[in-house]
Amino acid sequence: MRVLLVEDDAHTAAFIAKGLREDGHAVDHAADGKQGLFLASTEPFDAVVLDRMLPGLDGLTLLRTLRGAGNATPILLLTALGDTDHRVEGLRAGADDYLVKPFAYAELSARLDGIVRRNRREDGRESTRLHAGDLELDLLSREARRDGRRIELQPREFRLLQYLLRHAGQVVTRTMLLEAVWDYHFDPQTNVIDVHISRLRQKIDHGFAKPLLHTVRGAGYRLGE
Repeated sequence: MRVLLVEDDAHTAAFIAKGLREDGHAVDHAADGKQGLFLASTEPFDAVVLDRMLPGLDGLTLLRTLRGAGNATPILLLTALGDTDHRVEGLRAGADDYLVKPFAYAELSARLDGIVRRNRREDGRESTRLHAGDLELDLLSREARRDGRRIELQPREFRLLQYLLRHAGQVVTRTMLLEAVWDYHFDPQTNVIDVHISRLRQKIDHGFAKPLLHTVRGAGYRLGE
């Protein structure tokens, strides 16, 4: 999942971004409302975590601008203003959920997962399971299985497999993987992709008659039969 975090407090932003990345998500961070609006308007995100009090452009104005432009990305609004009137104002402005500071990361994660699942159900998209042949990834339990056999994945491997499954049958390039899975917007000239692809291939293909993870020479990788 790719998340846009719009938060001006450096400590809070680092706390949230660390948790999201450890959960296997890609995170783009904007430190003010204008930058947040630009990113949310020009880049595809699965969800936005939006602080209400921001420099340059406040969170509610950003939220109303996005909704007015037809942007339906799920948005979790963060604020130190916890009374009922402020919560209602945020929800009426278009927030999908509202979380009052201070908060535990576990609650933020649960609320974020909830608004993304709800949005995907409303869009008619599969929200909890991804498939390719006899390989299945459960996004809720974070379990992978092939032909019923459970496959243990590290967080980065889970994120890599999730991306490949969302693009099953398609060739994905190194650049696509670096941006989506490692949050790099440049090629750092590292073999990190090769290492993780090799480890993932060993886990999902070893011991099975038909390989699913293919290297497309000179282009990238493809997951599928």
